[in-house]
Amino acid sequence: MTASAVGARRGRAGADAAGPGGEPARAGRSLIVTGAIAAAAVAASGLAVITLLVVIGWIAAPHGNVGLPAVLRAAAAIWLVGHHVGFTLRGAGQIGMLPIGLVLLPGALLWRAGRWVVRVGQIQSLRHVGYAALALAAPYSMLTGALALASRSSVGSASLAEAWICGLLLALTAGGLGGARALARWPELIGLLPERARFCVLAVAGVLATLIAAGALLAGAALTAHLRAAASMEAGLAPGTVGILLLLLLQLGYLPNAITWAISFSLGPGFAFGTATVVAPTGSALARLPAFPMLAALPPGPHGAMPGWLGPMVLVLPYLAGAIGGLLLVRAAPPLALDAAPVWGLACGGLAGILLGVLAAFSGGPLGDGRLAAVGPSGWQVGVVSALEIGVAAAVTAGAANWLSQRRTGSLRQLAGSPHASSRNRRERDEDPVGAMHRTHVDP
Repeated sequence: MTASAVGARRGRAGADAAGPGGEPARAGRSLIVTGAIAAAAVAASGLAVITLLVVIGWIAAPHGNVGLPAVLRAAAAIWLVGHHVGFTLRGAGQIGMLPIGLVLLPGALLWRAGRWVVRVGQIQSLRHVGYAALALAAPYSMLTGALALASRSSVGSASLAEAWICGLLLALTAGGLGGARALARWPELIGLLPERARFCVLAVAGVLATLIAAGALLAGAALTAHLRAAASMEAGLAPGTVGILLLLLLQLGYLPNAITWAISFSLGPGFAFGTATVVAPTGSALARLPAFPMLAALPPGPHGAMPGWLGPMVLVLPYLAGAIGGLLLVRAAPPLALDAAPVWGLACGGLAGILLGVLAAFSGGPLGDGRLAAVGPSGWQVGVVSALEIGVAAAVTAGAANWLSQRRTGSLRQLAGSPHASSRNRRERDEDPVGAMHRTHVDP
């Protein structure tokens, strides 16, 4: 299956959309305008949602001398935070520990915008989806940069470079995937990958799904064990009815961060919440924490991280994920040589380690220039450790499963081609030549 074959399934309505040289012709000239309209619609709708929430909080809380222009600047800054754009507060320093969950809002809007650009721009082939994604991402990155400039005040300012880069990358990724999905279903898109890459992607997806499920279970168990302390902390904040809803939304935004930290905890490196602090399976040492209900799962002071019987169960999770990835690798791949399966297992572990390292780096960041300048897991440590643990487990499992599979297949072939079976068939033909003519022999 090729990209052009998938695109041909959409019909011949836009056969004139591609001109000489394989580039969009009539539709391609309108992609710039279409992408700009879609980018403006995404920014306007997202800002409208965020502004509504900020205005509700501004009305419900005592706002003193804070006027509506400051509220609008705050909404623009929060929208940029949803793109994982850091900012600097005057007197506090750089703020980079941002909620990953907020990325879902601009990501979903850009996904829909990518589908719309492909439909309106009459894109008929997957080869041309890149033009649609670029037509959406280029003006969108300019808008995020303009918002970074407009949201600056005497209190704080967003990073202009991060606003431009993060807006461009998010629009390219989400818009491109949305545009491709508008032309083909997921099985067809996955079928466009090379055969080797296809089963490696499946194995890595199994590894990540296992670790995310285990991380969610660990984070949920930790929060449940300290639920009373979290409720007491929330009551001490006295947020009010509207404040409780906004605080709940903020904690939901930080939920992917908590799951990522739990994965880093199970891998071994753990994470920090401040300089000279650590939370790891071997134990933890923390200073005083901010008054945020989710942080009640991390009681301050030196103490054991968990009961002794729970430690081995947590530390075995990365190896279990690697074993699942190795099994998926062998089941999805074509017949592999005995020495090739472990190599592919190591490669899948390395790819999973890179993805986990990037996720760990995005899940943390500074909370000012003081003692909270180092918050979250170390990206390079998580990447290296996870690549080793998952890669070794996947290599051993893939090698063993591939050997067992080939041994089972080889034993059947050996049985089918053995001299005893041939002599038995010859003797039956000599004794009953008529019955042998009507007997069917199947080589397994």
